[in-house]
Amino acid sequence: MKVSDILRVKGSTLYTATPDEPLARALDLMAEKDIGSLVVMEHGDLVGMLTFREVIQTLVKNGGTIGSTVVRTAMDDAPLTCTMETEIDEIRRMMLDRHARYMPVMDSRMLMGVISFYDVAKTVVDSQNFENKMLKAYIQDWPEQDGTPTRN
Repeated sequence: MKVSDILRVKGSTLYTATPDEPLARALDLMAEKDIGSLVVMEHGDLVGMLTFREVIQTLVKNGGTIGSTVVRTAMDDAPLTCTMETEIDEIRRMMLDRHARYMPVMDSRMLMGVISFYDVAKTVVDSQNFENKMLKAYIQDWPEQDGTPTRN
């Protein structure tokens, strides 16, 4: 299974911020849309990610206030990215290694979407549930020999 499979189900609605906008405005958008991250774009290019992790770090650094902080000051300017063709198992490894909860999906320099650790976990669980149903259906339809099911 690939990242493209997640985005096909999830959709590709994107919420973005610019590096020079006030962090308070970015947080308002995150709260309004009930999302945990914003992709930071400048002149059509991905330049960072803003997640609640960076916001909390900024709050701690500033004594609990945001003040006039801009997104550029708080954002991760080297976010982990993937492509539409990246395998889900590789995504899980990458996210776990870097403790990343959100990952922009890129096609060359074009942003295609963002996947979250939740999206990946849901995809894996759904896939396992489907496989379990198929295996159970196969076992229930096991061919019989001499009237006795042949189960090992």
